Amino acid sequence: MSQSPLKPEELTVPVPGGDLAVLRWPADDPQAPTIVAVHGITANGLAWYEVARRLAGRATLLAPDLRGRGASRSVAGPYGLARHADDVAALIGALGSGPVTVVGHSMGAWITALAAVRHPDLVRRVLLVDGAVTFPLPEGIREEDALSAVLGPALARLSMTFPDRDAYREFWRGHPAFVDEWTDGIDAYTQRDLVGAEPELRSSCVLEAVQTDGAQVLLDPDAAGAVHGLPCPAELLWAERGLLDEPQGLYNHERLGLAGLDPERVPASPVPDSNHYSILWGEAGAEHIVRILLADALTVG
Repeated sequence: MSQSPLKPEELTVPVPGGDLAVLRWPADDPQAPTIVAVHGITANGLAWYEVARRLAGRATLLAPDLRGRGASRSVAGPYGLARHADDVAALIGALGSGPVTVVGHSMGAWITALAAVRHPDLVRRVLLVDGAVTFPLPEGIREEDALSAVLGPALARLSMTFPDRDAYREFWRGHPAFVDEWTDGIDAYTQRDLVGAEPELRSSCVLEAVQTDGAQVLLDPDAAGAVHGLPCPAELLWAERGLLDEPQGLYNHERLGLAGLDPERVPASPVPDSNHYSILWGEAGAEHIVRILLADALTVG
């Protein structure tokens, strides 16, 4: 049997500035393909637990904690999306598993697209989940305000401390996107983010990393251009609802058209009844992601 989705193997890969922590859910068959999964801006590798569960050992899933997050929080800067993309390439190279399919959620989708552009020999296909397509900021809107509006409570928590683990659990259970969706998997994922000791527990995310990366998601031309210059097959899935479960998500067909996304090069489709988070660990979203990943994996060789 393959590793439990909530208790994957843990390994490290050397990168400039330290050792990148990586979660690994091994395939039942050593010859099965490998998939690399890249998390969002204030997340960690365990965000992929439901995808790992539904893969059920049919592929090996590697999910790093990006530098400045989770067990990679001590990996030194500089930060930035290109740095993360190069870390993903270092992971693929170190484990000798390339070229591979790479899937990225939210900020991880921008990183995934950049990894494919910067390291085309290591990435054979990408799946972008509710991210990678950039829109220009409206005139008069500051990047700090835009970042705060987009990330909401996820950004606010970085300056907070929590007296115990239950307090952190209750903080997340009050998030509008999670109120009716709490599971053991979400609990394990959010608890993995905690560092420090009671009564001053805090998020593992390094504020400088989040600020640097977030600004690049909004403004960096290389990050914005990556999805339009992918050297490999790609697909985009987007959530119908937003980060706070609001009716309008990040994308719709009109917004993608205005952003200039070529539907021939990057087919895009919504996942019904999903928000920015449930597209990754809700039943409909995770099943859709796994179906695409396994279809891709069957084309290997």
